[in-house]
Amino acid sequence: MPEEEILRLAKENSPRLLSKFKSTYPEFFLKLTEINANLQNSEIIFCIYLKLRLTTKEIAIYTFVTPKAIQNRKNRIRKKLGISSDTDIYKWFDNL
Repeated sequence: MPEEEILRLAKENSPRLLSKFKSTYPEFFLKLTEINANLQNSEIIFCIYLKLRLTTKEIAIYTFVTPKAIQNRKNRIRKKLGISSDTDIYKWFDNL
């Protein structure tokens, strides 16, 4: 299953996560690029974590940073993608 491998790569903070996700879900990247073509790879990887519905705490553990840093990244991604603060960010990514 590609989903299981993608989740495993995410948990390992693997450099292969981006290319595996891109080859499995190319439409996700097209839609992200339509919204903001200037996203850094690190921001795209963060979007993948959100698309996978990983919690702030899980992302912090897998990426070796504090939950507060993840919360700040969520806020920056919201701004860059034009997601209002009253929108559930996980639902937004589900609908992308």
